[in-house]
Amino acid sequence: MKILVVEDEQILAKVFEEKFSKAHYDVKIASDGEVALNLAKSFDPDVIVLDLVLPKKNGFEVLSELKSEDSLKTIPVVVVSNLGEDEDIKRALSLGAVDYFVKAQHPINEIVSKVKTVSIKSK
Repeated sequence: MKILVVEDEQILAKVFEEKFSKAHYDVKIASDGEVALNLAKSFDPDVIVLDLVLPKKNGFEVLSELKSEDSLKTIPVVVVSNLGEDEDIKRALSLGAVDYFVKAQHPINEIVSKVKTVSIKSK
């Protein structure tokens, strides 16, 4: 299984990478929205973990572009962000995210478990 983690906070990206690698996932990290879209096309992930506050293209733009491309629109996207307003959550879900986690409210292991569940369902 392949997971693309889109996260500009290097420490958090590294933690995700370690957790998923230990679970035998092939993991790629993108630190901005443009790299994320390019990697989504070339890496063909089973699941994308997407932050919303990103350089170059924000997560909403990335999510919108992913869901508008035939070759990418079926990839499940789990949003993990510091944005916790209802409006942000509703917007991400309406753009096609399968789940939404506010970083400060959920331990990393809970997020990893959810992503594993989503990746199994997507196959």
